[in-house]
Amino acid sequence: MEESVAVAELRETFKSGRTRSVAWRKNQLRALIDLINENEDSIFKALHQDLGKHPVESYRDEVSFTCLENHGCINISSANQFQFLQVGVILKSASYTLSCLDKWVAPRKSELPWLLFPAKGEVQPEPLGVVLIFASWNFPITLALDPLIGAISAGNTVLLKPSELAPACLSFLIETIPHYLDNKAIKVVGGRVEVAERLLQLKWDKIFFTGSPRVGRLVMAAAARYLTPVTLELGAKCPAIVDILSSPFKTKVAAKRIVGGKWGPCTGQACISIDYLLVEEKFASTLIELLKKYIKRFYGENIKDLKSIARIVNKHNFQRLHNLLKDPNVAASVVYGGSVDEDKLVIEPTILLDPPLDSEIMTEEIFGPLLPIITVKKIEESIDFINSKPNPLVIYAFTEDETFKKRILSETSSGTVTFNDSMIQFLCDTLPFGGVGQSGFGRYHGKYSFDTFSHEKAVLHRGFFPELEPRYPPWTNFKLMFIKLAYKFDYLGLILLMMGLKKS
Repeated sequence: MEESVAVAELRETFKSGRTRSVAWRKNQLRALIDLINENEDSIFKALHQDLGKHPVESYRDEVSFTCLENHGCINISSANQFQFLQVGVILKSASYTLSCLDKWVAPRKSELPWLLFPAKGEVQPEPLGVVLIFASWNFPITLALDPLIGAISAGNTVLLKPSELAPACLSFLIETIPHYLDNKAIKVVGGRVEVAERLLQLKWDKIFFTGSPRVGRLVMAAAARYLTPVTLELGAKCPAIVDILSSPFKTKVAAKRIVGGKWGPCTGQACISIDYLLVEEKFASTLIELLKKYIKRFYGENIKDLKSIARIVNKHNFQRLHNLLKDPNVAASVVYGGSVDEDKLVIEPTILLDPPLDSEIMTEEIFGPLLPIITVKKIEESIDFINSKPNPLVIYAFTEDETFKKRILSETSSGTVTFNDSMIQFLCDTLPFGGVGQSGFGRYHGKYSFDTFSHEKAVLHRGFFPELEPRYPPWTNFKLMFIKLAYKFDYLGLILLMMGLKKS
């Protein structure tokens, strides 16, 4: 089996110790930066072929979707996404990792009890071994190479399986990566479901999966055979709570950021895209008019004039989304959009007001350009609504109410909470990205990627003197008292006991 041969070579490479070298890791990261810089046009063409992405969207989301200030985040509107400072998802991640790698790989000192003196402890990160990475189709470059950066930085060998649903990007990665990266340590395979199934039958030291909860369950079940640790980056219905803000300007900014965060990333085909809005009844009409305004400004007046927006990935997903709108009760809730072009796989940005809560559009992740708005009498009711559904990957909340913010943080559970913006949490290397519950588990980005692909090995160094005789039998009341005081770190009590000044 071809996959078995590839994995065997990866395991031999890992055993050789070559990938443990910090120099090797840095060379691979630099080569990955060269890969992006020297193949930008090819990446744009592949993304347009697979998803109809505009080159600017491709640069923003795949090559250069980030905001950086001292390796953190600055507050930029995600509404007009073209205004982002562009330093590259992959370029940014690889550069940040390069700048921090020496610090990350160094053992960390740990404090030990004085009772063990002289002794020292440390935590030493070490690579897990041979890693399998499954990448998703909606951001086929970023979601393949960003986890790869973490795996390389930690010193692993890697087999990368990009999605076959983005065939042009798959071909690009298969053809390009061997020319830049160490082919004995990093391999890329293509193929459909049967290839993924064969890969999951093999033994791995770590599996990293980005995709749907349905497939995530299959990955986890396969990993259980060898007790392989798994990171699952899944998705769920990510809500945006929209409170009444203190000025028209802030309301307009919120509307722009919602439109950018819903339809900007791959026309809503993103796990962190806004899935639905929660808003007070009295504010709904105002918000809808603003959303319409910015949809028209950003993407066009109607389906024939749409621009700067991706298409649906394939006919299967197009039909799935179209079927959501065919439900008569759902169709009756459409207040904007709803047009489709099956030949071009395009669905117009669509807003729905209070669709039935038991309809599929409100029970399943939408993963497309449809935005339901659910009204509540009081915005605080949104907390109970969110808690009635599985844990989302992200909760977005546009509010200035600090008390309400605290309630959202303390009374809900999600992978991330982002206040007064959308999507930008994905860009920050200093924040972990990952889900909780049905939205996944594990995390990555920046140091969190390094940690995800590392084992933290505890190391304790001790000499042969002094020897604590009370740790050994035969047992006496004195030894029992000594052990009790030792576990309490009662050093004064131990001294008094040893001097005979404390009763045993």
